[in-house]
Amino acid sequence: MGDQKPIGTTRTLPDCPIETTLTLISDKWKALILRDLMTGTKRFSELRRSLAPVSQKVLANQLRQMAENGLIIRTVYPEVPPRVDYRLTELGYSLKPIFDVMREWGIAYKAKNL
Repeated sequence: MGDQKPIGTTRTLPDCPIETTLTLISDKWKALILRDLMTGTKRFSELRRSLAPVSQKVLANQLRQMAENGLIIRTVYPEVPPRVDYRLTELGYSLKPIFDVMREWGIAYKAKNL
């Protein structure tokens, strides 16, 4: 399939750059996780509340994939109970202009069609 490159542990990147971007951010919750992390570091429980009704298992899986792909950093603190924070990497934060345009488009669409 052309010049695909491995991502994470199980998938490969498509040749098309747009498809590559969608591969990395388009699972149901990933774009919303990125949205939430654009404002700063969040704990797992904060993300779960913001993304209700996402299950704990699905959220953990999405976060793990995003960390494997270099979009977020997961930091575990040696405390009891354990504390885990998530934040964007420089690569993850580089998606901000795309999200800004998506936000503006959504506002314009809603204003025109509702």
